[in-house]
Amino acid sequence: MVSPRRTSILLSILALLAGAMALSPAHAADAPVTPKGDEHVFTARNFVTESGTVLPEAKVMFGTYGRLNAAKDNVVLVPSHYMADWHGYEWLIGKDLALDPDRYFIVATEMFGNGRSSSPSNTAEPFHGPRFPVTTIRDNVEIVRQLLAQTYGVTHVRAVIGFSMGAQQVFQWGVSHPDFADRLVATAGTARTYGHGIVRLESQIAAIEADPVYAGGDYKTPPEKGIEAFNLVWTGWLYSQEWWRKELWREGAPADVTFDKVVRMYRTRFIPGADANDLILQMRAWQRHDVGTTPGFNGDTQKALGSIKAPLLYMPGATDLYFPVEDARYEAAFIPHATLKPIPSLWGHPAGAGAGPGDGKFLNDAIKDFLN
Repeated sequence: MVSPRRTSILLSILALLAGAMALSPAHAADAPVTPKGDEHVFTARNFVTESGTVLPEAKVMFGTYGRLNAAKDNVVLVPSHYMADWHGYEWLIGKDLALDPDRYFIVATEMFGNGRSSSPSNTAEPFHGPRFPVTTIRDNVEIVRQLLAQTYGVTHVRAVIGFSMGAQQVFQWGVSHPDFADRLVATAGTARTYGHGIVRLESQIAAIEADPVYAGGDYKTPPEKGIEAFNLVWTGWLYSQEWWRKELWREGAPADVTFDKVVRMYRTRFIPGADANDLILQMRAWQRHDVGTTPGFNGDTQKALGSIKAPLLYMPGATDLYFPVEDARYEAAFIPHATLKPIPSLWGHPAGAGAGPGDGKFLNDAIKDFLN
């Protein structure tokens, strides 16, 4: 199960090395006070997934910061990224940050498959384990639409802001519900997973499935060797090549940390306690994402991008190997009101969550200006 106090799984290992699990690894001295949020659960009865499977109970864990005003027009939605919980955007939430809880009512949702929302690991038969349906980005958008409407009577928000798979959800909100948000912000994520990303994810899935203990997803004990192999494949893509050459893994870590120790920690503790079927489910959702397959667009990604009405701040990581900046430039050309602002960082994919020195300030400043 995902720890409710971990701010980001992408940053957890260096935080472990620094002995500070609750903080981003880099520059703990610069970290703002953790904002106070409240945890909630939303349950949808007989939720129909995009594949046609009916889940008798579909649950979404979520957190809120601040208060909903009387006009219900101060809502900002921040959908979570891969295997993260609702605390994953606390680098963006605070009095002097882009999302001030005194001004906004911030709703942070968790995706299907993270081990807390409905997942292969916590759903009863006939949907336990490998029998849980592959839930898409559109499924995650739909249940959150229901959550906001039924829990708060909210059908329009000030902004949707997302990192990584959260960014995938941002694009889907813009296409599926073009009048839903005044502003859209996507960091380190694209509107479609292209071939190279699909192959990368498939290699990580194959690493888990190659462990004999995995047993087609009906394992009796966790397939630890397969998960360790998954961790290593993932780690190789996480940061830029220059990040490794300059040994930036030393940032925020104790003086006695070595390269071998860093690699060992990534291999064994990348996402502590994660369930193998949960890991695979979210990777399948990531692989399949394409706004062009939204009903009405017949697989035309460019046409779907062109339908986005809200102004979009598009912030790819300049050295992101998961979602290359070239893919973002390609997509931005088809979005009518897109502002492309790459994050000038060597921290690869995690730069989109404020990982490196200056990344958090760059993101907060840009997003704050955009929202204003």
